[in-house]
Amino acid sequence: MLIVVNVTCAYAGAEAQLREFISGTRSLSARFEQQVYDRAGRKIQDSAGSMQFSRPGKFRWVYEKPYKQLVVGDGSKLWIHDQDLEQVTVRKLDQAIGESPAALLAGSNDIEKFFVLKEGGSQDGLEWLEATPRSREGSFELVRMGFKNNDVRAMVIRDNFGQTTRLRFTGLKKNPSLAGDAFRFTPPKGVDVIGDER
Repeated sequence: MLIVVNVTCAYAGAEAQLREFISGTRSLSARFEQQVYDRAGRKIQDSAGSMQFSRPGKFRWVYEKPYKQLVVGDGSKLWIHDQDLEQVTVRKLDQAIGESPAALLAGSNDIEKFFVLKEGGSQDGLEWLEATPRSREGSFELVRMGFKNNDVRAMVIRDNFGQTTRLRFTGLKKNPSLAGDAFRFTPPKGVDVIGDER
């Protein structure tokens, strides 16, 4: 008796997983942990919170610790509310698309219009993709995205100032039904608003 066992050891590369993730994910919710390192590799910030997005261009990024900050993309504007500072910054979303990891995740399907993509190999059980911005005017030098089973599990962002931000996502829920008001923001009374609200 002959038993044939067909074992497939090959995993989809990160670029293929990115395409699957983009085409198969209309909305997402997750928890995140974020660490920021300076040019010398010293950790200068440790934060955590939750995020949601709905394509294209709508997202909610909530920092819970060490300080409270809310980042909302409503499809046309990017709002950043620093609760401790009682300050809100607002910018046009298309101008700020490269300045928030949430905006990068929640963007449209034409990621190659803004980034040059390259396979980054396997590490820590993830397949990594390197995305280099086509424009030199953005704040990022390189973005690495780690995938497993067609889901983004981690991001590493290196900015033009030599800082590196590392993000890990847990509790991913793909295509959940999200409340519409999650992506709307009205500045609270009494806060300073910096930028263009129009």
